[in-house]
Amino acid sequence: MPAYPGDRVDDIAAALGPLPTGTPVSEVARRLMDLFTGGSIAAGARLPPERHLATTLGVGRSAVREALAALEILGIVDVRAGSGTYLRGSASELLPQTLRWGLLIGERRTAQLIEVRGGLEIHIARLAAMRADATILARLEGDMEQMRATVSEFRAFARADLDFHHALAEAAGNETLTDHVHVIRSLLQVYADRAVHDRVHADQAVAEHEAVLEAVRAHDADGAASAMAVHMETAGERLRADAAELGDGVAG
Repeated sequence: MPAYPGDRVDDIAAALGPLPTGTPVSEVARRLMDLFTGGSIAAGARLPPERHLATTLGVGRSAVREALAALEILGIVDVRAGSGTYLRGSASELLPQTLRWGLLIGERRTAQLIEVRGGLEIHIARLAAMRADATILARLEGDMEQMRATVSEFRAFARADLDFHHALAEAAGNETLTDHVHVIRSLLQVYADRAVHDRVHADQAVAEHEAVLEAVRAHDADGAASAMAVHMETAGERLRADAAELGDGVAG
């Protein structure tokens, strides 16, 4: 299996260079990402061990370890216990991940993420109404039944709600669009998991999802988009309220 570029640890050291004292984990990961997507390392290459990366970058091993863990979650590297860390793909395969990485390590502005999520979900609903087949419609119906059955079991309700949105995204048939919204949902998940926490909000969410489903079933793209816009407005209000309660800044 290929090791470091040119089979020499020094090659990667020269490519990385030291970082300023006190550099955050996000910048360590960004520096590694730049190297991994630069085309100088072959797919499947084994990377230098943590201690060598830490020495080269001038940071602690814990910072390197956290950065590699984050990159593993994103599918950039494969950390194998007792073996080492390996690059998962070629530069061209990894480049699309840079957008996702930028979203994850950028300054978190909850209000802006909520707005972006709303726009994406509305467009997904529009596409789903145009493209949903009988299989997707059956899944959406099943998700709605589960939501109705769990209006007083909020964790199960949240799961059924998420399944409904996943089915819509699949129906939309645009992987780039749905990848974006999945990332934003992940960033907002700490709030989304607790956004519906009383029967009034659950019943309201059921009615809003039923309106979306009715429009998708009728292949009414404008109607689906309008129904989703209503849902995103009320869902956004709940998310903003929960973010404020948890002390996360939602301004800007």
